[in-house]
Amino acid sequence: MLVGVNAGRTARARARAELTREIADEARRQLAVSGADGLSLRAVARELGMVSSALYRYFPSKDELLTALILEAYRALGTAAEDADRAAPAGPGEPAERWAAVCAAVRDWARAHPHEYALLYGSPVPGYRAPESTVTEAARVPLVLIGIVTDAWSAGVLEPPADPPTPGPVLAAQLRTLAGSVAGRLSGPELPGAVLSGLVVAWTQLFGMISFELFGQLVGSVDPSDEFFADAVARMATVVGLPRPGAARP
Repeated sequence: MLVGVNAGRTARARARAELTREIADEARRQLAVSGADGLSLRAVARELGMVSSALYRYFPSKDELLTALILEAYRALGTAAEDADRAAPAGPGEPAERWAAVCAAVRDWARAHPHEYALLYGSPVPGYRAPESTVTEAARVPLVLIGIVTDAWSAGVLEPPADPPTPGPVLAAQLRTLAGSVAGRLSGPELPGAVLSGLVVAWTQLFGMISFELFGQLVGSVDPSDEFFADAVARMATVVGLPRPGAARP
């Protein structure tokens, strides 16, 4: 009898997981048509042949459905960045190659999933506030970039700016907090404030460039933007102190 009960529970769990997947897939299709603001639980239910009350048992509100889509997108993007880092040359003299590979993977994912990217980095959805549960997944890409720089610092090949601008008191405090947060997540020495500041610049530059490309802001200037992107990624690497590929190592 117990075996039968467990089998029944397993079958119900599989059925629930499958339907949850179908709901999320349909919601993503609607994102492509109506955007996040136009996403409707009733429309999702209608397209799946469900009554709205049945769908609410899986996602009690639009906000919960949006959160599920956001988490899934952050996970996919984080996995793309981490996989690219693992596949890149891993020697202590290769941090710029790792950096370029991760940045390219982020761009490739965004171009392949423009609507999910817009959900993460486009205009805020009116009335929606992402819960704290999204923070860990959202941090995966910047943590990969920070990890590359930390490895370079540990290997003695990082070349921080010789005379960086002096941060104001607010930024200096923010950088100290950020250094402590990073130290709690990654092994290795604490990065200098100037390097962390450069990392924040590079991180925002990366997503800013991708947003400009996806949302049509580069048309008429550097479109197609493959060479511009590669050039900018290399420049960002120097901002954080990564040595140029092929440069002499100490």
